[in-house]
Amino acid sequence: MAHPYSRNHLHLVFSTKDHRAFIKACLRDELYRDLRLVAKDYGISIDLIGGTEDHVHILLQLPPKLAAANLVCALKAKSSKWMNERGHVFAWQNSYGCFSVSVSNLERVKEYIRLQEEHHKKRDFLEEFNALLRRHGIESNAESMFSRPSQTGGAGRPGPKGLPPLRA
Repeated sequence: MAHPYSRNHLHLVFSTKDHRAFIKACLRDELYRDLRLVAKDYGISIDLIGGTEDHVHILLQLPPKLAAANLVCALKAKSSKWMNERGHVFAWQNSYGCFSVSVSNLERVKEYIRLQEEHHKKRDFLEEFNALLRRHGIESNAESMFSRPSQTGGAGRPGPKGLPPLRA
């Protein structure tokens, strides 16, 4: 079988359920360690993890044998389980962002991830995510992908305009 020569750098972004501040500073290092362990089980090299209380950014190298969606599912499921087993009520939002990163742009993305706390003094997650979508030419609106607690009353995803929130 031929050996594939591949270097797929991806920038993953995903949020806690309803953007709740579940990722307290005292838990962050352990959560990031757990995310690295899950990735390692899949043969993934994580370059950097960062984020705030309501979301994470992960820069990684994805091998050609694995679909990004499968990796994200495993990262979310296993880290949620880890948090809940330690007594923290925790869940990730269903949606996520996955953006390709060129080798020439790696250092810029790393710096962006390192400075998450600083970025979020100026704008919230939804503003940041919408900017990432625009930067990558994706026509969507994070508001439709990610609910805010105030939109749903904590009840779930917002429903179509004029209809009550969808219940989980």
